Amino acid sequence: MSFEVLLTSGAERDLEELYDYIAEYDSTASAAHVLDQLMKAAAGLASFPERGAYPKELSALGIREYRQVFFKPYRVIYRVLGERVYIYLIVDGRRDMQALLARRLLSGE
Repeated sequence: MSFEVLLTSGAERDLEELYDYIAEYDSTASAAHVLDQLMKAAAGLASFPERGAYPKELSALGIREYRQVFFKPYRVIYRVLGERVYIYLIVDGRRDMQALLARRLLSGE
């Protein structure tokens, strides 16, 4: 069975901002590499969406409907609904994840 993998508008914005940041402070080649690896991680969810771990920040709150995969230090946070995988957040895991997750996932931003 193959799942459809979809990016929310927030996740698309995350990718654009991440690319722009890496291109500005490193190089466009590095930015393209990171983007490619993140898209590979996302595409892999079409075959194995349940492989991701539960984000510890959400598990601590008893929330187990979201999962994550990594291209370190980046985290791809997603949710499986039916035959679709919705990617909600693509972020550098070194950021304040508690605040980001609360704002983006729990408040519906």
